[in-house]
Amino acid sequence: MVNWPRISIDTEKEFENCYACGKDNPIGLKMKIDRQENTARAEFTPSKLHQGWSGVVHGGIVSALLDEAMSYATLFQGIKTVTARIEVRIKRPIRTGEPLSISARIVRKTRKIVETRGVISLKDGTPVAEATATQYILNAE
Repeated sequence: MVNWPRISIDTEKEFENCYACGKDNPIGLKMKIDRQENTARAEFTPSKLHQGWSGVVHGGIVSALLDEAMSYATLFQGIKTVTARIEVRIKRPIRTGEPLSISARIVRKTRKIVETRGVISLKDGTPVAEATATQYILNAE
């Protein structure tokens, strides 16, 4: 992360076309993420459109759900970031049609990076996937 290229990212625009949360993205997940104290929370029920193997949610979708929630955890604190590294652990296959709860929070912040943790759980609270991420701060002073 020492030599990140300088790229222009317009962080002032709406997120309408974001794959994960964009309400206008016709192929997106359309996640609605809410802030509850210092935690980003969302509910999501994957359909057959989100599967890899028949009836099983694709790992990339699981990763996208966690990545988005962790990004919102920083955004809700006024920190604009991009994911530099993400590590996802799927504890068991997630079935299509299973209602999921996603939560994420900041676990550590330095001048240039934020470390976050996210969890996907079933409605009964059973965790089925978790992730940690290192995010590079875009609006560092």
